[in-house]
Amino acid sequence: MASPAPIAPAQKITTESLRGSLGFLLRIAQLRSFGHFFAVMGDEEVRPGEVTVLDLIREKPGIRQGMVSKTLKIKRAQMSKMIREMEREGLVARSVPEDDRRAIELRLTKEGEAMIAGITARFPEIERRTQAALTPAEGAELRRLLIKLNGLDKTKGEDSDDPDDER
Repeated sequence: MASPAPIAPAQKITTESLRGSLGFLLRIAQLRSFGHFFAVMGDEEVRPGEVTVLDLIREKPGIRQGMVSKTLKIKRAQMSKMIREMEREGLVARSVPEDDRRAIELRLTKEGEAMIAGITARFPEIERRTQAALTPAEGAELRRLLIKLNGLDKTKGEDSDDPDDER
């Protein structure tokens, strides 16, 4: 069987067939968003997933680790590892509630509160860069559609149809 002809340097590789793939487009958008995140957060040694965990704990002090894991769709083992690291770094405090000795409640420490405050102050610049190619109306529509696509528009207590929620 003959090998396919090599691509000549003058040929351009296009993504025409991938433009119809929502998964591909979401992945490229995520990579662009992460690029903006790291450009703005260059001096911070923090990843986007860690920021979302810290921000959720800031928003809901005492939230249980399992709920953070479920809400952010982070596997339990990965969540445990991340929280242990954050505790070691002095950003998060863990405690076991009296009513359920199997659960773990999370709170930010003073250091964690200061860190997330400094990081969230930079969010508007990340958003500005991420949406630079869109009009304000297009940015709002994209956000609305992503909220709908991800089931974040559902009311509390409503069951999710996402099979990953069973983790």
